[in-house]
Amino acid sequence: MMNILVINPNSTISMTEKIVESARKKKSAGTNIIGASGVNAPASIQGHHDEAMSVPGLLARLKQAEAEDIDGVVVACFDDPGLGACREVFSGPVLGICEAAVKAASMISTSFSVVTTLPRSVPVIEELIHGYGLSHRCRRVRSAAIPVLALEDPSSGAREKVRDEILRAVHEDHCEAVVLGCAGMADLTDWLTAETGVPVIDGVTVATRMVEALVGCGLKTSKIGAYAVPI
Repeated sequence: MMNILVINPNSTISMTEKIVESARKKKSAGTNIIGASGVNAPASIQGHHDEAMSVPGLLARLKQAEAEDIDGVVVACFDDPGLGACREVFSGPVLGICEAAVKAASMISTSFSVVTTLPRSVPVIEELIHGYGLSHRCRRVRSAAIPVLALEDPSSGAREKVRDEILRAVHEDHCEAVVLGCAGMADLTDWLTAETGVPVIDGVTVATRMVEALVGCGLKTSKIGAYAVPI
């Protein structure tokens, strides 16, 4: 049995439950998904401040996981908060959902766009994609202009706004795939794919399967150099 910790760095339990359910639907039969929420963290991560505030609780949970029977970790926030620090404190593979999703997109298409929540998230994601070496494959990072927590309210119209932004991305950006730029969108993936006719990529499920692959290959995080245990 492989144990994977899927941690939502924010403190909204309903979002954690939705994220974990999405991971469990796509996991392998021999994998156990353990969910966790951020402690003393913002209710949602919408900007650099929220991201920074979420990291201490995230690191504390990963230090705990290091002493447990956890094989790998998925950090389920599209800002990939504290990812380098997470890899320092945990020995198994730690994947952020932005990195996993955009790298998956580059494997199944020659171009992709990202649809995220608020406009303030756009430059954060653009910087991440540049750091992952995929700016030349990313047509555009788009905002559906919805707060993160609107995704928790079925009456908010958030999912329709995400769908419409995906359709605009396909028409205007001429992209071949679309990446969902928020973990809170994970449960919409199949519906959005059916509605838009384009591959829609959710980082939660992709990262979960990638962690399974890395663990299955016997790979751990290198502790020589940048990801060495903190001094």
